[in-house]
Amino acid sequence: MNVLFLCTGNSARSILAEGLLNKLGEGRFHAFSAGSQPVGQVNPYALERLALEAITLADARSKSWDEFAKPDAPVLDFVITVCDNAANEVCPVWPGQPVTAHWGLFDPAAAEESEKHIAFAKAFAILERRILLFTSLPVASLERMALEHKVRDIGAVGEA
Repeated sequence: MNVLFLCTGNSARSILAEGLLNKLGEGRFHAFSAGSQPVGQVNPYALERLALEAITLADARSKSWDEFAKPDAPVLDFVITVCDNAANEVCPVWPGQPVTAHWGLFDPAAAEESEKHIAFAKAFAILERRILLFTSLPVASLERMALEHKVRDIGAVGEA
């Protein structure tokens, strides 16, 4: 199943989620990430956190969500926003009518320089809990509406 994680800049939170799901999804899920206004580069703290967790994302790049609305793009099963700005924007029409959810998360890149390592570790931990819950869902046996509710409920996990 294909999952697209969205954030405005596609440099931190959505990149972390993409790497995590590709690892934890164990071949059942193929994760992508994109942004409504990509900044053009992946945050080095995001790449560092992934490396510390033994997650490789060799082709990590900050890219536009428009790439996933094209006719030759992968058919998406899920589209999950991880920042409030992206959740409030008008998204492209995704082919295949994917299940959508919002998993809002603070922006670790906005932390003070001296706090960035901690902020990225915290964001990673929250996303890891959410993605572990997501990968444990019996996707094939749930009716679409029930699945959508369960995926949306995961967005409330982890933030204080």
